[in-house]
Amino acid sequence: MIKIHKAGYGIITGIAIFLLLFNTIIALLITKPVMVWSIFIISFLILLLVIRFFRYPSRHVNAPETTVVAPADGTICAIEQVFEDEILMQDCLQISIFMSVWNVHINWIPISGKLTYFRYHQGKYLVAHKPKSSTDNERTTLLIETPKGEKIVVRQIAGFVARRIETYTQETNSPVEKGQELGFIKFGSRVDILLPLSAEPLVRLGQKTKGCITPIAKL
Repeated sequence: MIKIHKAGYGIITGIAIFLLLFNTIIALLITKPVMVWSIFIISFLILLLVIRFFRYPSRHVNAPETTVVAPADGTICAIEQVFEDEILMQDCLQISIFMSVWNVHINWIPISGKLTYFRYHQGKYLVAHKPKSSTDNERTTLLIETPKGEKIVVRQIAGFVARRIETYTQETNSPVEKGQELGFIKFGSRVDILLPLSAEPLVRLGQKTKGCITPIAKL
């Protein structure tokens, strides 16, 4: 039994109603059973794909306190040194995860600490795996401070297909736990994590990640 994320309730219901009405009209207008059944099967497969996109897997964190876990399912598309110019104003190690439409699109908190900054940015909808998407696309920025004082920036970035970012963790100066649900990005996107330069990467370019499970860096 597939568990569905709340972000998909409205979309799945709307698509199901539309496909039901569409197939009813097709059945009334077209007399060839083969064509009617073909359209019905295609419609059913479309609905299954949408349901699959909003699946909600059960995940449990099992990582040391100093280990940063992946905030999303996807593929590592960047491991590089960048200058963070929104909050920290310093060079950081950036690890980016590209989420295709086939991945689970829930986002999780990658490290425990205190949320000290949150901001939503309107922007473009460039292809999410391009570097410019980190600064030009619609996105949210969060800053988490660990108990030891490390500052970790997490960015949810909308992609070419994604047109809606949901962030459930927005209250600043509130504690957050590793593995806590952060939000959801609908239909193709990217998540950036910016870490201190002293952090040790534990992933490689092209590696697949599983949110809450894959260790991506050690502080």
